[in-house]
Amino acid sequence: MFATFMEVLDTTVVNVSLPHIAGSLSASVDEATWTLTSYLVANAIVLPITGWLANYFGRKRLLISAVIGFTTASFLCGLAPSLSVLILFRIIQGATGGVLQPVSQAVLLEAFPPEDRGKAMAFWGLGIVVAPMLGPVIGGWLTDNYSWRWVFYINIPVGIVSVVMSTFFLFDPPYIRRRIGETVDYWGLGMLAVGIGTLQVILDKGQEADWFGSRWVVDFAIISGMALVAFIIRELVARHPVVDLRALKKITYATGVFLMTMLGFGLYGAMVVLPILLQTLLGYTSLDAGVAMFPRGLGSFLMMPIVGVIMSKVDSRKLLVVGCFGTAVSMYLLSVLNTNLGYWDIFWPQFLQGVAMAMVFVPLTTITMDPIPLEGMGNATSIFNLMRNVGGSVGIATATTLVARATQRNINILGAHVTPYSPVSQQMIDRLRAAFISRGFGPVLATRKAYAVLFGMVQQQSSMISFNYVFAFMALVFVGMIPLIFVMRRPHRRGPVSAH
Repeated sequence: MFATFMEVLDTTVVNVSLPHIAGSLSASVDEATWTLTSYLVANAIVLPITGWLANYFGRKRLLISAVIGFTTASFLCGLAPSLSVLILFRIIQGATGGVLQPVSQAVLLEAFPPEDRGKAMAFWGLGIVVAPMLGPVIGGWLTDNYSWRWVFYINIPVGIVSVVMSTFFLFDPPYIRRRIGETVDYWGLGMLAVGIGTLQVILDKGQEADWFGSRWVVDFAIISGMALVAFIIRELVARHPVVDLRALKKITYATGVFLMTMLGFGLYGAMVVLPILLQTLLGYTSLDAGVAMFPRGLGSFLMMPIVGVIMSKVDSRKLLVVGCFGTAVSMYLLSVLNTNLGYWDIFWPQFLQGVAMAMVFVPLTTITMDPIPLEGMGNATSIFNLMRNVGGSVGIATATTLVARATQRNINILGAHVTPYSPVSQQMIDRLRAAFISRGFGPVLATRKAYAVLFGMVQQQSSMISFNYVFAFMALVFVGMIPLIFVMRRPHRRGPVSAH
């Protein structure tokens, strides 16, 4: 959990520091976002091959090496003298960080018998939900009070504790040791790196480049599509595939992977859009926005242990249905907000979402991994986490694009009603002009300011409607997940099962 906590924390803690990083290293904010993109690309490439890496090098050795690499890269990121050097170390950080979550998850699922996996996943999940909860708050506080460099230095003590505990308490199972020394599927590795890497760049930078209106996006999409199709064909026929896609033949596992992809789509999309709403429409600072997001983590933190206990007594699929429905309700509550919202209007939907997500994350992971033999656990968790990240990237790209496009459309619709021939518009302009004149402005300048204020109100309302639309769309995504839950089989194993 320490290793995973460190990796998840680092994906959220840097976001609020981007303007400070840009200013300190003499770069634009757009250029500074490559510190996020480079991390995500390297992370996405390594994630699906983690199971193979664990079999090739040994799980314990891989995990300890990844933690040391991640911690060292974090320290070097803090020392980076220029943006290019920072991006280089962020690539190393992303590559080593991609190993941490799937390996730690595989270790836990394998170490605990099936009847206790719900409890194990619940307590492991505490690290997953606490890290995003603390990330924006810690990042904002450190950046405002010290320096953005401390955002990276805080990984060092966590990394040291993780290495010490992994050294003493982790051991490779016999089947891992048996498979050390397998031949390397270099073609598969290459096609995977090209396909996933170009896809991640498209998703991260597509909105800025106007998607397929940009030539490079079209080229990257073609390259990504061809590489991924070739990769799938290669892995299905290779004797020692770097990613064993045959695990997807199990209907419960395949359905679970798809549901995790949709979970990432809806959750990450909403998580990115809400801080933008708070900061652009309501004037929240980065730290204030981080604090406003705190209730989601609080709800999950309180609910995770409870879910772990009750999973052994009820059908996990029922918990999953309640969790998806609760998340949909929380998204609906966010979709009916307006610009007069207060803190508690944000608090309760977020808290409900956190509680519901605990009832989604733990059962979904446990049900999905139930049919997987212990020998295939590393490969299965790699694909599972990769698709969550891919779904999250698609969700973020979709949500930000919908907000941008819908805002422009809404401005045109609402602005069409603001004309000199509209009595309501004219009364508003007259009142605003009178207010500016009373403050000492001349009639001409007061009229200009009145129109500027009115247009600003149109923009604000247009943006709010767009955010509402995105939250409503995410609510429908979670409702649409519910029927698929019943395709999955109820976990029934009561002891370790071997592939043989």
